[in-house]
Formats: sequence, C-alpha cells, structure tokens
Amino acid sequence: MTTLYATLGVQADATLDEIKLAYRRAAMKWHPDRNLGREAEAHAAFQEIRDAYAILSDAEQRQIYDEVFEREMQRWQAEQEAQEEQERAAQREAQRAAQEQYEKMVTIAMRFADDGHNRDVLFGVLLGRDCEAELAARIADSVSALQASRQASAAAAQAPQPAAAAAAAASGHDTPERHRRHPGAFDSFWHGLFGVRS
Repeated sequence: MTTLYATLGVQADATLDEIKLAYRRAAMKWHPDRNLGREAEAHAAFQEIRDAYAILSDAEQRQIYDEVFEREMQRWQAEQEAQEEQERAAQREAQRAAQEQYEKMVTIAMRFADDGHNRDVLFGVLLGRDCEAELAARIADSVSALQASRQASAAAAQAPQPAAAAAAAASGHDTPERHRRHPGAFDSFWHGLFGVRS
C-alpha cells in the first residue's frame, strides 16, 4: 500500500524540514519540463507529489491522514488475515477430501484384487469411479503388486515342508515357525493405511 510518505520518499516520522527537502527533490525530478518524451507520466507523478506535500506539510491534515491511514491499515490487515485463513481452511478441506477419495479408491481396488481381477481391471474400475487417470494407474499398480506379494507369501506358506521339519512335526516337536504368521508387504500396507490386519 503506497503512502504519501512513500510518494515523497520519507519516513512516517519525518520532520517538516525533511518533508520540504524531499518535496523539492521529487518535484525537480518529475517536473514535466525535465522529462521530455514522458510528459504524461511526469505530470501524473508531479501531481501526486504536490498533493502529498500539501497534506504532509500541514500539521492538522497530516494528523488526520495518519489517523485515517492507521485505521485503514488495521482494517486492511484484518481483511488480509481473514482471507488467508479462508484460503488455509479451503486448502485443509481439499486435502481432507483428496485423502478420503484416495482411501476410497484404494479400498475399491483391493476389493476387486481380492476377487482375482488383474491390474488392468483395477485400473478400469477406478476410472469408472471418476478417479483421475494418473492416480488410478498408481493405485492399480500398487494394489496389484501387493496382491501378487500376498499370493506369493500364501503359496510359500503352503509349500511342502523340508524333511527335517516334517520329521519334527511327526515326532510332536513342532517348530515355532509353523505357527508364526509372517505378514507380507500387502498386510503391512493395509495396516499402515487403516490400522488393521487383513
């Protein structure tokens, strides 16, 4: 916000002598006769300088200006702060909505992956649910890879036991590993998103 003080190039606490000196310098710099080829610009600047000096060189008018300017500055700052808070609130709401949408799309993709559908089907389903294409591709890739990891872990758990482990199982001395469930990447991902094990 440009002030009359800024127009003359002085501080808000400038003395009358400083204001007079600044006025003479600014008037000489922007006098139309000294700005050939830029007369219109110089005339406008020169008029602003004269108006600023007329107010700031008069003690009573300067006091009124300072009071009005201070009041307007406070109002302007309050409006700026209110606008910034509205923008922050809108941004928070947009982030919340985006997170909610993301979690919803992941849940849908995982449901279809559990039903045995491949990555391309997941991608198509997400597109059909108004998911943005780039996000749909990322979710489809991730969920498909995690589902493959889960299936690989399940297949490994069902693989035939080595002879030593089979003998231990037959003798009743079962190994602790047999009862321990090793969560795969899929389970860790699901737990990280929703705080539960699938």
